[in-house]
Amino acid sequence: MSIIEILKQDYQRFPVNQTYSIYAEDVYFQDPLNKFRGIERYKKMIQFIQKWFLEPKMDVHDIQQQENTIKTEWTLSWNTPLPWKPRISISGWSELRLNPQNLIVSHIDYWHCSPLNVLKQHLLAVNSR
Repeated sequence: MSIIEILKQDYQRFPVNQTYSIYAEDVYFQDPLNKFRGIERYKKMIQFIQKWFLEPKMDVHDIQQQENTIKTEWTLSWNTPLPWKPRISISGWSELRLNPQNLIVSHIDYWHCSPLNVLKQHLLAVNSR
C-alpha cells in the first residue's frame, strides 16, 4: 500500500489506530502550538487528542505528493470537554517530507487561523448558548 493510501486511511479514523510505522524515529513535528522531535512525543500528542478531544473528526480535502513532499489540506474539528462543549474547527495544511526510505521525517502543520482565533471559538461558543 502506498504512503498516500495509508495517510488517507489514518486521516479517516484519526486519532484512533494511526500507522506510526510510516514515521522516522526522529520525526520532526511542528504546528502553531508545538515543536518537537521523536516518534514517542508524536504518539503522546495523538494520545492526548484521543483522550481529551470529544468526537474529533479530520476531513481531508486534498492530498498530493511531489517527489519527497506530501501536502495535505484538511479541517480538524472536535468538541472541547468544557461544560458547554464547544465545537472547534481548524482548517489548515500539512507538509510531510520523506527520506529515501519513504518514511516521514518532517510533519509541519500550518493553520488558516491563529491560535487566538481557536481560543475565541471556545469563548464565543459560551456566549451563543
